[in-house]
Amino acid sequence: MNSLRKLCAVLLLPLCVGVASAKDYTTLRFGVDANYAPFESKSADGSLKGFDIDLGNAICARLQVKCVWVESDFDGLIPGLRAGKFDGILSSMTVTPTREKAIDFSDELFSGPTSYVFKKGSGLSEEVASLKGKTVGYFQGSIQEAYAKSVLEKAGVKTQSYQNQDQVYYDLVAGRLDASIQDTLQAKLGFMASPQSAGYELSNTVDSPYLPAKTAIGIARGNADLKALLNKAIQALHDDGTYDSIQKQYFGDLNLYSGK
Repeated sequence: MNSLRKLCAVLLLPLCVGVASAKDYTTLRFGVDANYAPFESKSADGSLKGFDIDLGNAICARLQVKCVWVESDFDGLIPGLRAGKFDGILSSMTVTPTREKAIDFSDELFSGPTSYVFKKGSGLSEEVASLKGKTVGYFQGSIQEAYAKSVLEKAGVKTQSYQNQDQVYYDLVAGRLDASIQDTLQAKLGFMASPQSAGYELSNTVDSPYLPAKTAIGIARGNADLKALLNKAIQALHDDGTYDSIQKQYFGDLNLYSGK
């Protein structure tokens, strides 16, 4: 039985109407930058773990295909996808107009806002004016980079890019940064849950059109067949409670899915 027939057996025949010509996937290769806990990171034994990893593995199980994870720096994910190094990007990638010009996206996986981290009593806040003359670090290639360049720098804020989020926090604690800007949940459940966060606080969320919240799986432009397969699998995870179970494991009663 090929993978498409297996998909139909899982998702029922009505859901497979319109994908009869879909490519026969037996393996799905997901590109990931495993430096963004709790969404994607590495265990002590080198294996991948995290919310995105569990969702991707569940999607592959639903489609009855083998899941292969291909690691890449975050800013190399879109070029890697376009070069055919993997079939999809599953690495907390937010949907933005700029990215939509280069690749397509699946339906929403989750949504999340942005916040700063800075020292308690520093007088800093999510208000840009409070950051003038200060240095703010961000993860290279993230939506926070676009915000930093388009908003912060124009307001007299110094900014610094890093290849991964751990490097941002390292320099924050070392005193080379006044603040870091990143996904709120990543900061709350990553850095702020660690011993090194003593003396630091998380700001209110930042409201800006440069900081959209919707996150999805990146797909090569025009690959409608794979997009249809992934969307049906994502919906099935919601329908049978798998998504809620994985979400609760990582985020408790927090709901990351906007339903859009």
